[in-house]
Amino acid sequence: MGSRLVDNITSKYIEAANQLTSKSARRRIVAYVESYDDVYFWRTILSQFEDETRYFEVMLPTRDNTLERGKKAAITNMKKGLGKDMIACVDADYDYLKSGYTQSSREMLDSPYIFHTYVYAIENFQCYAPSLHNVCVAVTLNDSLDFDFVDYFSRFSKIIYPLFVWNISLACSSYFNAFTMSDFNSVIEMRHLHNKNPWSLLDRLEEKVRARVHVLEQNYPDVAGQWKLTEERLRNLGVSPENTYLYIQGHHLFDKFTSPLLNKICSHLVEQRLREIDEQSIHSAQKETEMTCYENSVLPIKAMLKKNLGFVFAPQYKQIVNDLAKYIEESS
Repeated sequence: MGSRLVDNITSKYIEAANQLTSKSARRRIVAYVESYDDVYFWRTILSQFEDETRYFEVMLPTRDNTLERGKKAAITNMKKGLGKDMIACVDADYDYLKSGYTQSSREMLDSPYIFHTYVYAIENFQCYAPSLHNVCVAVTLNDSLDFDFVDYFSRFSKIIYPLFVWNISLACSSYFNAFTMSDFNSVIEMRHLHNKNPWSLLDRLEEKVRARVHVLEQNYPDVAGQWKLTEERLRNLGVSPENTYLYIQGHHLFDKFTSPLLNKICSHLVEQRLREIDEQSIHSAQKETEMTCYENSVLPIKAMLKKNLGFVFAPQYKQIVNDLAKYIEESS
């Protein structure tokens, strides 16, 4: 029994509290999330389902006077109390793709009151390729961009896809420590994105992936026989050679791939705009004023990515919305 009232809050407790309010009061639904960054993401989604009858309060789980973060805290500490008035909203991680193979996967997938991102994490949504052109424009206020993000992320995904299927295949086998997520990230990391031609780096990446796949095929022939079955299962879950980037570790995609790529592209756009100001200024005072005004308008890349909402057009986002719509209908 928890020593504080907050330790014993369950969906039943919140439901009882809702019943004590006036009939005209809105029903309060608590939504537990994993971290501070998740609050804005899930608030954006949940607010769509607020009306004169209900509202959501997005919260972080706490226990024993210490702050805990992550899916373990959001699910393990709250799963006994989840219900129609208390839900958990978490990153899917690999649990969605493991299809109930592990206990954490089963807990997440079996509960009607646990909602997940389908893609690995919210960072993957923030790096949704069709939205990145607009992010660059928001950062630099320069729309002279000729880089095809959709094509680039698609080619990146096609290259890493065979190795990704291997990663999931081994994770769902007795060899789960043979090729970990960290090992996978190490292979697909593209160093020097800041300084080199990003397209040429994909050629080098393809060589690394091909070499590691060959090693895995030689070392784990029994798992190699299951590769096609794993691929078919992943395709049924929405993974394709073109969108694999949405299902790899979110922090890696955000910090090691997307942010360096956007930094390189946005730096070029900023330099281009500054050259234009230099060339078009009539005198030095105007030049200094225009450059200061522009430089003060340029925004941090990572901050803009974290506030990027272009993912609302992604099919995986629509899956989340559909799940919540079903929950609202059944719990009303």
